[in-house]
Amino acid sequence: MTEPLVLLPGLLCDAALWAPQVSALRGLADPIMIGDLTRHDSMAGMAEAVLAEAPPRFALAGLSMGGYCAFEIMRRAPERVTRLALLDTSARPDTDEQRARRRGLIELAEKGEFKGVTPRLLPLLIHPDRLGDEALTATVMGMAERVGKEAFLRQQKAIMGRPDSRPDLARINCPTLVLVGRQDALTPVALHEEMAAGIPGARLVIIEDSGHLATLEKPEAINAALEDWLAN
Repeated sequence: MTEPLVLLPGLLCDAALWAPQVSALRGLADPIMIGDLTRHDSMAGMAEAVLAEAPPRFALAGLSMGGYCAFEIMRRAPERVTRLALLDTSARPDTDEQRARRRGLIELAEKGEFKGVTPRLLPLLIHPDRLGDEALTATVMGMAERVGKEAFLRQQKAIMGRPDSRPDLARINCPTLVLVGRQDALTPVALHEEMAAGIPGARLVIIEDSGHLATLEKPEAINAALEDWLAN
């Protein structure tokens, strides 16, 4: 039996982030919707836009910034979410160091050097061994170019302003998958262990040999985990 599925991309990502999953999950999810997180500069705005376009009830998966938005959706409309998957994300707000890094990237973009943002981020986004994978890096760079500077600035503002979601973890009562790449440099394994421990009955999956963009780096392993999450 299929159910609707909403997939939420990360910062500077679009539907290409989830392309391997969309094709693999067709038999378990229908329709599959990719949330547009480019139009708003707050998590509240992003969440309301997704909820306005989503089916009445749906499974929800978010990666990185998509996970932050997923938490906001759970605060606003938990009764609409049948199951939740949090991938390479965090329940915590930004640290001072993370805010400083975001401000540096914003400054770079505002000075007209937006194309310099993604090469700087690549070592944080993917496993070091994949920095020479031209197909993967081209996919990541292509997403950033399509999202563009103005949406990037809105997204960074939304991320910096997001609330601490740790107090909300215990209230999540749908089947929940928490998944992370073992070598995720941006949202490490410990943050996912924290989320899984805080959400009743959550299942933690660690994907070996993967960085932050696990859906693209290890698609078969991600597909298997999501298939199990949707089927059970």
